[in-house]
Amino acid sequence: MWDAYLKGFKAYLQLERSMSDNTVEAYLHDAALLSDFIHATHPDLKVQDIMLPHLQEFVVHINGFEFAAGTQARVLSGVKSFFGYLLLEDIIKKDPTELLEAPKLKRSLPVVLSIEEIDMITGAIDHSKPEGQRNRAMIEVLYSCGLRVSELTNLTISNLYLDVGFVKVIGKGNKERLVPIGDTAIKYIALYREHIRNHLIIKKGQEDILFLNRRGAALSRVMIFLILKELTEKAGLKKNIHPHTFRHSFATHLVQAGADLRAVQEMMGHKSITTTEIYTHLDRAYLRQTLEKYHPRFGHS
Repeated sequence: MWDAYLKGFKAYLQLERSMSDNTVEAYLHDAALLSDFIHATHPDLKVQDIMLPHLQEFVVHINGFEFAAGTQARVLSGVKSFFGYLLLEDIIKKDPTELLEAPKLKRSLPVVLSIEEIDMITGAIDHSKPEGQRNRAMIEVLYSCGLRVSELTNLTISNLYLDVGFVKVIGKGNKERLVPIGDTAIKYIALYREHIRNHLIIKKGQEDILFLNRRGAALSRVMIFLILKELTEKAGLKKNIHPHTFRHSFATHLVQAGADLRAVQEMMGHKSITTTEIYTHLDRAYLRQTLEKYHPRFGHS
């Protein structure tokens, strides 16, 4: 079964994570290292039965190769991504890598869109097509609420409280949170529901799902990624943009405007404030760029 899982993992990295060929190959190599180790040390162990102690044995094993800390971290990142994929696909029920320690490295900053770039993406949408109306509503919700892509695909009509400006979101670990939603997103949801969704033949069991494909079924994560990829190309943007980019942009723009970090944490559904703090680093980078661009004593010879 490992071969099938690795094949699925490859497709996930290429399509949903939009990783370069080199990175995909590296992550597949990392997952294959684990596969070889498990086959050698626990030949009867199924992927569903791998637990933290097995992974800690694997860490000791790769330590034996005398890899640099960066390489070890990369291998563990690949392994964590592999288990993240298995969890998303319901192949496993619990992620055994959650408590797996990696060498401490400086955290890289995520890609963020400017408000102008978001406008360029929405400007590339063909609103005369049914899917255009839906895609506009989806992008407005992604940016207005800072949702994860799975939270967007699972968003239900019964969890919309648009009269009071909130949506209820089912996040990681089935945790519910209430997130404010802006007027622009509310407007485009209303247009989509009235002019497009009302005319679909909806599949049984999907009646409550807000965003549907033309066959009346919930959209997949891959589909959302492909929609954004196409719009980004049409807009002429060279950035590597995926659904999570709108989530990063949502948080960064809030922090730039002076929002309270605890409030941003709450809206993002972060378990720890440490995760939210990365947006303060982004904000500092933005401040630096602003100074270099506009201050006469910065970045000018």
